[in-house]
Amino acid sequence: MANPKIYAGAKLRETRRRLGLTQKDFAAKLGVSLPYLNQMENNKRPVSTTVVLALAQEFGFDVTELSSGDSERLVSDMREAMADPVFADDPPPLADLRLTASNAPGLARAFLHLHRAYRQTHERLASLDEALGREDARMPDSSRLASPWDEVRDFFHYCDNYIDAVDRAAEHFAAQAGPEGIAALARRAFTAEGITVAEADTDALRRYDPATRTITLSTRTAPQTRSFQLLLQLALLKQDNLIEATLDLARFQSEEARAIAKIGLANYFAGATLMPYARFLKAAQETRHDLERLAMMFGASIEQVAHRLSTLQRPGAKGVPFFFVRVDQAGTITKRHSATRLQFARFGGACPLWNVHRAFETPGRFLRQLAETPDGVRYISIARDVSKSGGSFGAPVRRYAIGLGCEVAHAGSLVYADGLDVSERMAFEPIGISCRICERAHCHQRSVPPLERRLSIDADRRGVLPYEVG
Repeated sequence: MANPKIYAGAKLRETRRRLGLTQKDFAAKLGVSLPYLNQMENNKRPVSTTVVLALAQEFGFDVTELSSGDSERLVSDMREAMADPVFADDPPPLADLRLTASNAPGLARAFLHLHRAYRQTHERLASLDEALGREDARMPDSSRLASPWDEVRDFFHYCDNYIDAVDRAAEHFAAQAGPEGIAALARRAFTAEGITVAEADTDALRRYDPATRTITLSTRTAPQTRSFQLLLQLALLKQDNLIEATLDLARFQSEEARAIAKIGLANYFAGATLMPYARFLKAAQETRHDLERLAMMFGASIEQVAHRLSTLQRPGAKGVPFFFVRVDQAGTITKRHSATRLQFARFGGACPLWNVHRAFETPGRFLRQLAETPDGVRYISIARDVSKSGGSFGAPVRRYAIGLGCEVAHAGSLVYADGLDVSERMAFEPIGISCRICERAHCHQRSVPPLERRLSIDADRRGVLPYEVG
């Protein structure tokens, strides 16, 4: 089978500008003419084999990035935005969205920012309208109505959930650990700074008191949680300069977003220290990504291991590209990331046909699923419930389900694929992203009609749905 042509004009322009080269100088280093480079940068020609080799040899460029990157996720995000009723009368065709994502990614992101601002304004107006309708209501606080959460999720989303400087700093710190382990190394680091680490029977998972220079960890939590919280606090105290520099580069639009991202980066450091990149990647490959074995090897929880697997996207040493998601019992997505072509709904819950929802029915067991999305891409997905005890009788138990998966081409690298017939088309269940943008006409679990399709309604005929999708 012939290799597919790669059109990566935006990635070439981005690389050239990052290197500070003119088109003329860049063309010379790549061994092509100036007009030829211009045509490649404008997606009028595919990237040639000569250019691919030159990128790798001259600049150490990870050529796998040419066929990945942001294009697919930008298309997915734009499709979901276009499913907003405001665009229902004349939505652009999918081909136009792909062209925009490929040729003008900056414009695509600007559109998504604009749509997000529109949604936030709409929500503020709705809140204001509700408040004015109540006699005892106060004017809403605009800062409380802002939505920095999406901004932070997008930051990690478009970084492929991999932050190189933080990941390498964590790996460097972890390399100093002896046989006693990472947690003991962290405690020594705190002792050297005159900071006391204590444990107590308390509701708070972790608390740092700057006045007494004391970190208190709750004994009601699992040992893995205490280790993780200890490393998170270490990141906040010992890696503050690195984290602040990363936040400066991100240029968040609000202080709330910056504060949320800081905690996110501290969490990232903790996970990357507990599971150092090179050692964890090697172990993941050797165990064929067996989450339970990896959890025991690195003293981590199942959820921590699954999330870490989705971050193994270091240029030149990438792992299997996974998607990772966590949902609550209502089906709302509380964590999401995808290094694959599978993208999650930005608003609302995940597809009800996905096995992650069934994980609550079989606590303590891994569920396997072969699934196919409307674009024809096939995946292997595993799901499991995770419960977080309150640590005492009567304390509420937080229940979630996590999903981890990859495209079926990587199934041989997963122990969970053993015994599954990935060559049998009928073995793959149809799933989507969200009902609003799913094009499947005969889905028995559809909650709302697709906004891009016409409906046929016959009062004298009733199937599974009260309408037919045209």
